[in-house]
Amino acid sequence: MSRALACLEQAFDQHLDVAARTRAAVAEPFQRLTGLATATLAAGGRLLLFGNGGSAADAQHIAAELVGRFRLERRALAAIALTTDTSLLTAVANDYGFANVFARQVEGLGRAGDLAIGLSTSGNSPNVIEGLRAARAGGLHAAAFAGGSGGGLAGLAGLADPLLLVPSDDTPRIQEMHILLGHALCEAVELALAETR
Repeated sequence: MSRALACLEQAFDQHLDVAARTRAAVAEPFQRLTGLATATLAAGGRLLLFGNGGSAADAQHIAAELVGRFRLERRALAAIALTTDTSLLTAVANDYGFANVFARQVEGLGRAGDLAIGLSTSGNSPNVIEGLRAARAGGLHAAAFAGGSGGGLAGLAGLADPLLLVPSDDTPRIQEMHILLGHALCEAVELALAETR
């Protein structure tokens, strides 16, 4: 077997293992997150999503599926990725420090009853933690996707409820599960809202 095929086989084997463990680990918090997101949107609230690197891309991807569409033709849903405005991100990072790039946006754009969703593979990203702290202080719901221990009580695990925690410490596998969970969330929310119309 070539090195390339060996890498492919290993990636699939690891992915399937982590997927099976994640499926069981997140069932209950996923149901709660779906209910919370659906209720927030049905009440005219917004979802604010944020993360760094691959998690920033996931936040943007999930927001795009909700504002555009996932599978169903329906009205646009209010979802904002706080990772896209480079002028705002660099101004806040310059003036307040990078740890505050999401917190300032949550403070300015979020309203009580909205839902903030932070994404962090480690659960320890300071700016994601500060974003969720700002959410709680402003009366928003604070949820998260993370991996490993979720950062423990000092990280997202101490702030987010619900917390969708991937039982792995391998960043690529965690990120694969996060976008799978994001897709499942989009579909579940879409179906739930379609049933209420």
